[in-house]
Amino acid sequence: MLTHYINTAMHKATYELLEDGTFYSEIPECPGVWTNAATLEACRDDLQETLEGWIILGLRLGHTLPILGGINLNVQKEVA
Repeated sequence: MLTHYINTAMHKATYELLEDGTFYSEIPECPGVWTNAATLEACRDDLQETLEGWIILGLRLGHTLPILGGINLNVQKEVA
């Protein structure tokens, strides 16, 4: 489930070649998940690492994560 979520998020990533020759990428559905690197491959690798950390921190802090590919990683609290 987590792997599918990460893969779905990575497929939503956008990449841009900047004027200085470096690459910028972000996942618009995941606020704050972006990176900049010298090569496209490094940019993609860094983006996935950033995404993974963002997911872990978001879950730990109780943030609401976007539902991607029908996968909801948010902890559902039962109402008494």
